[in-house]
Amino acid sequence: MSRIGKKPIVVPAGVTVTVEGNKATVKGPKGTLVREFNKDIIIKVEGNEIIVERPNDEIEMRALHGTTRALLHNMVVGVSEGFKKVLNLVGVGYRAAVQGKGLELSLGYSHPVKIDPVDNITFAVEKNTTIIVEGIEKDVVGQVAANIRSKRAPEPYKGKGVKYADEVIRRKEGKKS
Repeated sequence: MSRIGKKPIVVPAGVTVTVEGNKATVKGPKGTLVREFNKDIIIKVEGNEIIVERPNDEIEMRALHGTTRALLHNMVVGVSEGFKKVLNLVGVGYRAAVQGKGLELSLGYSHPVKIDPVDNITFAVEKNTTIIVEGIEKDVVGQVAANIRSKRAPEPYKGKGVKYADEVIRRKEGKKS
């Protein structure tokens, strides 16, 4: 058995889960998420728990078992608590500002870098150098944060660039004379 797949998902109060065939809908205080899963994976809602089962022990079914459970768990957590990524700007003159629903970054280029707004994603800026990306879909929050980081990835000599708050930059020593 899959160690992750066999764990039941506890549904918190205020969250409703409905499963119709292979389509799961999760509604909560932060919003609604809908996702279609593989038709062979069995999803059952029993009381305040979701149980994911597989029909056989084929390699593909074993892989989908844990993946389906993890995706459902992320949906439940997303509509109840939400997901958040924190990015820090390191460098002289590097700063961020919220422009409408989008984001405008000054990253040492001759022009400001604009980040377009994304559905169900909110941007917040603290102290001009800390960007908070929040949303209900874990994969979208991670992808938007990765796109922002890619505009100026941290370099190893001085550590300048856009980095995750919990990221550790391995520093290199400069050339010796």
